[in-house]
Amino acid sequence: MLIYEVNLTVDEAVATEYSAWLREHIREMLTLDGFEAAAWYTRSDGVNTMPTAPDDAPTGPRHWTIHYQVARREDLQRYFDAEAERMRRDGHERFEDQFSAERRVLQQKRIFSRHDPDRATPGA
Repeated sequence: MLIYEVNLTVDEAVATEYSAWLREHIREMLTLDGFEAAAWYTRSDGVNTMPTAPDDAPTGPRHWTIHYQVARREDLQRYFDAEAERMRRDGHERFEDQFSAERRVLQQKRIFSRHDPDRATPGA
């Protein structure tokens, strides 16, 4: 299992419209082979700060992170080779310079549990 992470910073002026577009974009991503689930997080870019609480009215740019769970490396590579340019272009055509995106791939190395701290489960 891999995590394909997309970190977004979205201008306040388009945040509502971008959010609606992003929901549909995520749904489309999940139709691709190997893309099994996605989680959308509100992100704090400060070390000692918390993200805005869900009930608070946020101001300023929105900081969101999407984690896509991807079954196999081959599935993610197929996305990069065949779909990524098209999927990214749609957001850029709609919102131009009103957002930025940074991407990275995470592969699990180990899982540690507080219930058994001396035992780590190796990743796939």
